[in-house]
Amino acid sequence: MHIAIIMDGNGRWATARGLPRAAGHRAGADAVRRTVRAAPALGVRTLTLFAFSADNWKRPPLEVEILMRLFRRHLLTETRRLAEHGARLTIIGRRDRLSPAMRELIARAERETAHGTTLDLRIAIDYSARDEIVRAAGALAAGGVPFTRQAFDAALGAAPPLDLVIRTGRERRLSDFLLWESAYAELHFSDVMWPDFTAAHLERALADFHSRTRRFGALAAS
Repeated sequence: MHIAIIMDGNGRWATARGLPRAAGHRAGADAVRRTVRAAPALGVRTLTLFAFSADNWKRPPLEVEILMRLFRRHLLTETRRLAEHGARLTIIGRRDRLSPAMRELIARAERETAHGTTLDLRIAIDYSARDEIVRAAGALAAGGVPFTRQAFDAALGAAPPLDLVIRTGRERRLSDFLLWESAYAELHFSDVMWPDFTAAHLERALADFHSRTRRFGALAAS
């Protein structure tokens, strides 16, 4: 099963508590750890997390720098733990706008977890679904490859079909996340701010998913 999570609400969580937004991002990192730990036992084999969108560069420079420092710190501290638990880490999105040190940490983390089979953890950093679709179309055109759904799937990264998208933080939109892959994904919107998201919330979202009938445009089986 492949689920994706738009991790929203860190800043609002902190503001509601009279804390700086950075405190919300740090608490959000703890929620990532909880979710990654809980996912395999709930039947999740691929987990894609939306950590930083291409549009997030528009945020105040200090907040962007805090987020990048947080990403670097967790790549340093979490890679070994992921490898020990059999998780494979892949970063999706652009890398050319990241610092050389960040790119090296990403490459090292991907190498050290490459043989993981328990969970395929994909983290989207500097990611835009529209940009990825444009990039894939350009690559297919340059290579003379026919424009088919299968070719686009491969050009976009060959991830397993996306079953469920969860968004926390009360918003009700996809925000340029996995637009091609979400064509038939189920959507689950939660009022919980991301720092408060727990294994129990993940379990409830999956129970909601399993209660639905997925027809993919056909009629339900009689």
